[in-house]
Amino acid sequence: MSSEPFALLTPLTPVLSFNLVLCVVAFAAVFGLWLAPGGLALAFSKARPGPAIPGPSGLPILGLVFAFTGELTHRVLAELAQTFTAVQLMAFSVGFTRFIISSQPESAKEILSSSAFADRPVKESAYELLFHRAMGFAPYGDYWRNLRRISATHLFSPKRISGFGEFRRRIGLEMVGQIKDSMERNGVVSLKGVLHLGSLNNVMMSVFGRSYDFSEGDGIELEDLVSEGYELLGIFNWSDHFPVLGMLDLRGVRRRCRGLVKRVNAFVGKIIEEHRVRRAENRVVVGDESSDDFVDVLLGLENENKLCDSDMIAVLWVFPRTLFRLTSSTFIFSFPESI
Repeated sequence: MSSEPFALLTPLTPVLSFNLVLCVVAFAAVFGLWLAPGGLALAFSKARPGPAIPGPSGLPILGLVFAFTGELTHRVLAELAQTFTAVQLMAFSVGFTRFIISSQPESAKEILSSSAFADRPVKESAYELLFHRAMGFAPYGDYWRNLRRISATHLFSPKRISGFGEFRRRIGLEMVGQIKDSMERNGVVSLKGVLHLGSLNNVMMSVFGRSYDFSEGDGIELEDLVSEGYELLGIFNWSDHFPVLGMLDLRGVRRRCRGLVKRVNAFVGKIIEEHRVRRAENRVVVGDESSDDFVDVLLGLENENKLCDSDMIAVLWVFPRTLFRLTSSTFIFSFPESI
């Protein structure tokens, strides 16, 4: 009787020892890779000839994740680049994502000018919001070049820009009036709101063919959609860097994106349908760049370029989102009384 437990446990001893050895080897391998320049994700990348790019290892497995959870990520990265003498190029990991950044203008310009860096990583928020189908997130190739050609030819042509010159002049005068009123009331001017709403209306006239009153109705809805979309694109999402957490949606990004997609489709889809009705009633001079807005242009190219409504919504929505990115910083100036 006393030998039976021993007989039962004896076969497990080699198994336990083998598992223990595997755990030790795995533990050593992970920490050995973590200590490589740039951290875990860079260590798993294919080896390249030449010296490794310097950079911090960060925390085990997590990497430099906490640099992205604060509001001053750019300052944290700049300080790290100075610390590791990696101003030209610095490599680091965030989970299983590799990052290479440059704090030197010449190197950054070279990177941005190279087609090798043309593809942007498609974050979950970008995928959910359909922005991967617009110029900002579409992969480099025929589809991207076609969108770029359409925008350069029809949206930014000299004739179209000059055609909306009078509207831009009116917006400029309104912005000056708002700045003057704010100075008279408060003595300081917060330019964020003035620049944001003025620039947004300028783009909306060129793209959608109408301006908005951002204090009521569709104007409030438009500003809310743009703000929500940009916040979701900029928020740190754990699922982008730790695939195992994808099902959890820890920060609710997927849920918020899907809700926003429905609202964007309804808002922009309504504008597209209004333009279709107007074109069917011959209230648009087709081909007149000084009167057509960008919705009319896309509808005119719908069959030629095989653009479906989803393509058009993605292309149209990227313009107000990009504009909000350019005017999202807060600027406060105090002018002397003599001005």
